Amino acid sequence: MSDGDSRERAVRDRDAADPATEAFVAHRNLLFTVAYEMLGSAADAEDVLQETWLRWVDVDLDQVRDRRAYLVRITTRQSLNRLRSLSRRKESYVGQWLPEPLLTTPDVALDVELAESLSMALMLVLETLSPTERAVFVLREVFDVGYDEIAAAVDKNPATVRQIAHRARKHVDARRPREAVSPDATRAALDSFQRAATTGDIQGLLDVLAPDVVLMADGGGFKQAALRPVMGADKVARFLLGGKAKLDATLTIEPTVVNGNPGLLFRLDDELDGVMGISFEGDRITGLYYVRNPEKLTRIEEETPLTAR
Repeated sequence: MSDGDSRERAVRDRDAADPATEAFVAHRNLLFTVAYEMLGSAADAEDVLQETWLRWVDVDLDQVRDRRAYLVRITTRQSLNRLRSLSRRKESYVGQWLPEPLLTTPDVALDVELAESLSMALMLVLETLSPTERAVFVLREVFDVGYDEIAAAVDKNPATVRQIAHRARKHVDARRPREAVSPDATRAALDSFQRAATTGDIQGLLDVLAPDVVLMADGGGFKQAALRPVMGADKVARFLLGGKAKLDATLTIEPTVVNGNPGLLFRLDDELDGVMGISFEGDRITGLYYVRNPEKLTRIEEETPLTAR
């Protein structure tokens, strides 16, 4: 064994025996999920985890009763700080801003509540909350954190946190899909949309799009995209097929799982062009969220593990 291998093994052995490292690694997927739910950006969530780690290693673990809760508290505080600066960046963002899509593991889709909270549609609703409201809603509704612990994370008293949670829940519930969608109905609608979009069948698109469907596109100033939402089945169908007619490359569309929900990958001459998240009600599509910004497509080739536990 070389000296380099010996040093590397010594570092691994030291880290494995370090309780701070063990706790952080054990809960890393949870902490990333908390940060991502708060921010809608994997890159910013990773930065938050770095900041969380730097603060965690300075903590006296003998004084920490619940390491998981303490790590979530640090992550929440750092996410709130990042969320405020991110809000300023969004003000100068070119065109429409959409959450960064993640290719997720199969278990995420099986957790119905987690998958709903990660959907493009709901994450856009969370964008309409204040930073504190978003933190309280995410911690309470997605991660089932107690009010006392949330209060410590957002620097409020528990009574105030309960009021914020009630207000945020009411706001989100008013904007949630009005009816649950069965997996079979979702699959059928997705197949119909994929087939119609690929073949240029406008009637096929109109049959699967809800009358009040909304299409949002995020090019980030790097790729051409609609600067404002396209609303209504006829306008959305014509927008999609008009864009397809202008292509000088071969378009292929394939199903995927984005943020724990059905989605589509769009490729031009086998090169990834964008990712589309989709929301459904009944047997119709109500929302199309197309991300073309290449800076937001780095998490599509490899699965990102997410968890609420």
